[in-house]
Amino acid sequence: MNGTVLDILLYVFDRYMFDEAPEVPEREALARDLESAGFGEANVERALDWLADLAGERSRAPLPAALEGADGTPRRRAALRMYSPMELTRLSVDCRGLLLSLEEADILSPTQRELVIDRLLALDVEDLNLEQVRWIVLMVLSSQPGQEQACARMETLVFDPDTSAAH
Repeated sequence: MNGTVLDILLYVFDRYMFDEAPEVPEREALARDLESAGFGEANVERALDWLADLAGERSRAPLPAALEGADGTPRRRAALRMYSPMELTRLSVDCRGLLLSLEEADILSPTQRELVIDRLLALDVEDLNLEQVRWIVLMVLSSQPGQEQACARMETLVFDPDTSAAH
């Protein structure tokens, strides 16, 4: 088996996140583990770089999720997203619609949406499908502290895709 970068990411996520492994091994040990599982060295390195880039994004300052309205109640920050021609080519209408629905359902913040888009575009996948987008969103959310509720809602969408994001 050679496996794509996405295959490797799903393997790592499944093995170390869902199996509740005590901790993810250091890069070299993880690379050996992945290569012994049958993944090709070049894609292992690319997947580990992808994960390192995701971990590096944690240091970004988040945008506030809400603003106060005139009556003092929290009000969502509206963020208009204009996609570049390259993003429009790589992210289908369905994928962009899913990201919008996740943002409207308060599963993703505008900053997290940007991180998801960045991580999606960093994959070696030509035609991203909704399942792949859901998995990347779950990986991004799980990499950020304090996102347990959003992560739990996203897990429901990953494992039961017929569930609406708004629930």
